[in-house]
Amino acid sequence: MNGAQSLIRTLVDAGVDVCFGNPGTSEMHFVAALDTVPEMRGILGLFEGAVTGAADGYARIADKPAATLLHLGPGLANGLANLHNARRANTPVVNVIGDHATYHKKYDAPLESDIEALTGTLNGWARRSASTAEVGADAAAAVAAAMDPPGRVASLILPADVSWGEGGEACEPVPPRTAPSVSESAIKSVAEVLRTGEPAVLLIGGRACREAGLRAAARIGAATGAKVLVETFPARIERGAGLPMVERLGYLAEQVAYQLDGVKHVIVAGTRPPVSFFAYPGKAGDLVPEGAQVHTLAEVDQDMVAALADLADLVAPGTEPVVQEAGRPALPTGDLTPQNWVDVIGALLPEGAIISDEANTSGLLLPAATAGAPRHDVLTLTGGAIGQGIPVATGAAIAAPDRPVINLESDGSALYTMSALWTQARENLNVTTVLLNNRAYAILRMELQRVGAEGSGPKAAELLDLSTPDMDFVKIAEGLGVPATRATTAEELADQFRTALAEPGPHLIDAMIPPLL
Repeated sequence: MNGAQSLIRTLVDAGVDVCFGNPGTSEMHFVAALDTVPEMRGILGLFEGAVTGAADGYARIADKPAATLLHLGPGLANGLANLHNARRANTPVVNVIGDHATYHKKYDAPLESDIEALTGTLNGWARRSASTAEVGADAAAAVAAAMDPPGRVASLILPADVSWGEGGEACEPVPPRTAPSVSESAIKSVAEVLRTGEPAVLLIGGRACREAGLRAAARIGAATGAKVLVETFPARIERGAGLPMVERLGYLAEQVAYQLDGVKHVIVAGTRPPVSFFAYPGKAGDLVPEGAQVHTLAEVDQDMVAALADLADLVAPGTEPVVQEAGRPALPTGDLTPQNWVDVIGALLPEGAIISDEANTSGLLLPAATAGAPRHDVLTLTGGAIGQGIPVATGAAIAAPDRPVINLESDGSALYTMSALWTQARENLNVTTVLLNNRAYAILRMELQRVGAEGSGPKAAELLDLSTPDMDFVKIAEGLGVPATRATTAEELADQFRTALAEPGPHLIDAMIPPLL
């Protein structure tokens, strides 16, 4: 057994049986080893950012890591933006990064780079396999590290000669740590804060955004009057009829100021106190209201769901959560607008859907339109690095092949990782992409004003414009093997959305809307 075979066998035995890859010469023995371990599913991405984003989307739904296969430092560098999003989502990912043979590195060949320095930006776990005999143990350690609560990116650097060398051995899985419990005293301390009756906000994140956490938080809010909010960009939030409808913390500082107005206590569970996404001249970056106290119920690596349940039993015994009633918006008519396209999605969203949401400014009204739709999951842009939506949808569809995946995608973001559509076509994935085509970086138009930049002239406007020439996303998608249509009215979007959901395989709808801003 060579090193690559021992690596893949160990990964599979540890439950990692999907590998998204874009390999090069240094990884050829890993590629060849896929035929000797048929339980591993290898999936080709045409760009490393699509590979890493797919691994992120897969793990958010599967609750276990996928592997990536990346080609030396440049391959890792190409994938870093979506690994950044995975880091912010606390997603477990196992990167296998090929490197030059150990004896070849001294020659400083063209692809030589400091891979360890690049992995350091991820604040995760990294190791270089020093010998073929150690690869199996290193792989087992990488999986355990990725699963370490709350989840992180683990990177295993695999020199080519370590990969092709004989004498490898598969290793038993290493059990990951379980999430530490929150102390009884910490829970009682927060209960005392809530019993004061002073205005409070309970801000939840991480796994608390799933049913058990949402129900416990809603019980607390109903019994104490505390306002319950979800972090701005949750990795995965469960929504829809029968679940508590919890408002998300605003993106804009002005929205947060309104949501937290008059609050004396900010209680956080599985997330961090609110801060501004960016610095703005003359405005505070810390969004906790002046004079308010911050109380931590559970850190991001602790068992936040159990802590919320215990807190609910203390302050809300016998209280039932308020849940969202079933209800859908009426199907709109007329030309598509930023306000009405979301009603089409809300009216037609299928049961059990997974939404990969990178609609950005075009999707501001989406939460309200889908609140009473059938149960569904939403995966959001956790780290703010655009180009996540199509790859995350791809990975989610691999993890849940029996569930419809809906990618709500802005045109500017789509262009970063459009090639992931080809992977959807190759794997025949049930992903429907609704591409919101406003021919602009609309969010940057807004930010140009908000930062107080002097930029209303033609040169500034040109850098934020995606027209001249307009891009034909129907032809682009079809060229990548995905059937595509164009919608200019609400009726057309509804008809095309129904058709895409009914037919197997991927589809793209180019939804022509004017900018909201």
